[in-house]
Amino acid sequence: MQILDLSIPLTIEAVLDVALRAQPVELGPLARARVARARAVVDRFVREHDTPRYGINTGFGALAEVVIADGQLAELQTNLVRSHACGVGQSLPTEVVRAMTLLRAQVLAHGHSGVRPLVIDALCNLLNARVHPLIPAQGSVGASGDLAPLAHLALVLIGEGEAELAGEVLPGAEALRRAGLEPIVLQAKEGLSLINGTQAMTAIAVVALERAERVCRAADIAGALTVEGQLATDRAFDARIVGLRPYPGAVATAANLRRLTAGSPLIASHAGPDDHKVQDPYSIRCMPQVHGAVRDALTYVRKTLEVEVCAVTDNPLIFCEDDGDDILSGGNFHGQPVSIACDLARIALTSLASMSERRIEQLVNPALNSGLPAFLARHSGLHSGFMIAQVTAAALVSESKGLSTPSSVDSIPSSANKEDHVSMGPIAARRFTDVVGHAEIVVAIELMCAAQAVDMRQPWLPAAGTAAALLALRQVVAPLERDRVLYPDIQAAAQLLRSGQLEAAVGLAIAPDQLL
Repeated sequence: MQILDLSIPLTIEAVLDVALRAQPVELGPLARARVARARAVVDRFVREHDTPRYGINTGFGALAEVVIADGQLAELQTNLVRSHACGVGQSLPTEVVRAMTLLRAQVLAHGHSGVRPLVIDALCNLLNARVHPLIPAQGSVGASGDLAPLAHLALVLIGEGEAELAGEVLPGAEALRRAGLEPIVLQAKEGLSLINGTQAMTAIAVVALERAERVCRAADIAGALTVEGQLATDRAFDARIVGLRPYPGAVATAANLRRLTAGSPLIASHAGPDDHKVQDPYSIRCMPQVHGAVRDALTYVRKTLEVEVCAVTDNPLIFCEDDGDDILSGGNFHGQPVSIACDLARIALTSLASMSERRIEQLVNPALNSGLPAFLARHSGLHSGFMIAQVTAAALVSESKGLSTPSSVDSIPSSANKEDHVSMGPIAARRFTDVVGHAEIVVAIELMCAAQAVDMRQPWLPAAGTAAALLALRQVVAPLERDRVLYPDIQAAAQLLRSGQLEAAVGLAIAPDQLL
């Protein structure tokens, strides 16, 4: 596998390659040179200046006015890491820890942080040796960045804290030893450079975004199958309609629905002048408009994260320029852009799941489902079919509504009111992950119900695209002939769409890269 060179700007896909597929990482020559130049500025300042400069020879936060003696600068940085490692709660998933480690290395590799190259090498070594620090999920308010989570990452670099290696949780020093790595001794500014930034919230959001974009495509697939199972019309997806209100997401969703249902014998079976389905319920008819709005929201989220994964969020920042070097304090560590993006993602995905749940109700309710048995049970009454699967979907949608209350509008002062407006970005990002998970399950339940409905419409058959989705589902979930325990089926269907196998199967049927 090709080595990722931190001299090159990161993409979201590159972050996921390292996080999920363990692509190796290195600090290339170009980045190494600019890092060394910035470090020389810090070293020169330490040698030649006795004026206070934040993060180099002062305390931190509300203690920024306290000047630290030269002989205590290394101790200052180690104390910073130890004192800020106050995280609590469950540990972040391995893929998030890997993304977070990479993103921190990327920040430092820009050459505006003033660390030695060996600090970045140490972060790369953690990734390449698969030493994964245990990082508690809670404890950051998102300014000055993700201090507590990043401090837990930095602890392992200095041989403290805890880490996972080959499935075993070990003291940080032991994990390094077993991986053949040495702890580092921090020098001036390096502790602050390791913990100041948005890398926890950004890592969580990047991993969640991939799942969010995938569940968007899966919702189109499940919705198309519902169109057929519900004997709905495909007229609402006409390109002429969305062309009069051409939001990019609506255009893409309508195109997907047309491709997925193209040539459907099921739709043709009731099409024509006598078709009583002049207008279907909103949950079916308005899929381009609602799914499309979700897509457009996630486009904004992606654009925000594309900026953030390449950003320098350290403080203070070193500038090496021809007309003189400078050290500037600012606020790039503030997580508001990421927090707002994660809030928007949650709101959008809750709408997606809510609409999917309403289509489930259309399918299982005998008053609405165009002649199918109650709850799609072949012998309803004796069997309950998908009755409680719909309840599960409704419960998850309701919970997602609560989780979609914006985090970015909240703030609580910290550090003796020096940090008087914070972003709550990590909370927004973690809730983004939760809402994605709920949406995956709701759409999986719709997929199961729609497949059951289409099976019950035989001998009429679905379109090529939806037939491929039905076949992929039937590899992991059998038709419901009689009541059985459904939670393993729900889990299997959710994993089918989460893994990308559902859209891959459909893509082969309707032509590769046709599903947007």
